[in-house]
Amino acid sequence: MAVYLDPPLWPAHGTHFSHLISDTSLEELHAFAAAAGIPERAFDGDHYDVAEARYDALVRAGAVPVEARVLVRKLIASGLRIPARQRSGSLKLPLLTRWNEVLPGHDALFLDLLDRWGEEHRRYHGRTHLLAVLEALDLLAEPARPPRAVVLSAWFHDAIYRGIAGQDEEESARLAEDRLRHAGLSAVEVDEVARLVRLTADHRPEPGDDAGALLSDADLSVLGGEPAAYARYLAAVRQDFAHIGDEDFAAGRAAVVRGLLQLDPLFSTSRARELWLEAAHRNLRGELARAAGRPSHPRAEVLGQAVE
Repeated sequence: MAVYLDPPLWPAHGTHFSHLISDTSLEELHAFAAAAGIPERAFDGDHYDVAEARYDALVRAGAVPVEARVLVRKLIASGLRIPARQRSGSLKLPLLTRWNEVLPGHDALFLDLLDRWGEEHRRYHGRTHLLAVLEALDLLAEPARPPRAVVLSAWFHDAIYRGIAGQDEEESARLAEDRLRHAGLSAVEVDEVARLVRLTADHRPEPGDDAGALLSDADLSVLGGEPAAYARYLAAVRQDFAHIGDEDFAAGRAAVVRGLLQLDPLFSTSRARELWLEAAHRNLRGELARAAGRPSHPRAEVLGQAVE
């Protein structure tokens, strides 16, 4: 059981960075990082990025210095490494395959959306999230395929993302209306896609809204992940809100979690409840328990987007 650090070889932001990992658990890694004063926003799924100015202090604190190739081997052996397909940069081919199943012949629109989902400021709300929602839709719709409008709404639901709850969904819906009209879709289908995109602002489909239930449940499926996957989700959401201080974020996030726990139902389809409800409640309650005792803050409302 140890924490490892490779040399600061990776250039970015005018300096060089090392990677800090655990060969045992993310809990051990987070505890070490917190004690060393490394901010949560430096976590990137399975490691912390740390500037070279911190290298010597981390070694003195107990991090074991190793070569980069040794660090990678230890991370793989630990079982904590994120598979390559779950990293946004590697997802162009699987996303293109899915796009061609729903709207073939519109390559320019695909590339525009791919660029949007790959924007530098995104961590959770990126291509990995898009693919996860599309895969969740497949699970929920089995053995049939999800309706095209629902799939297209998944492609557009975070196409514009600035971390402003409500405004992001509205602008994404308007983008869908503009782009899909130019793509030749009927007004009825365009209106349905835009309606579904707007629905992701609160994830509250009306009874009988089967399409809305599918999209909402797929978008929230991350809540029902295994503990390691849920920890990666939380870390990525934190990075999406890196501009907010730790105390403000913790207070706002706790408010979001309480809101999710009050949703009845949290998942609208029986299939989603079967797949994710028990784990989602466990994850959310555990997160809220860890945040207990932290003060509320009036800036909590800016974190509404963090539920997705």
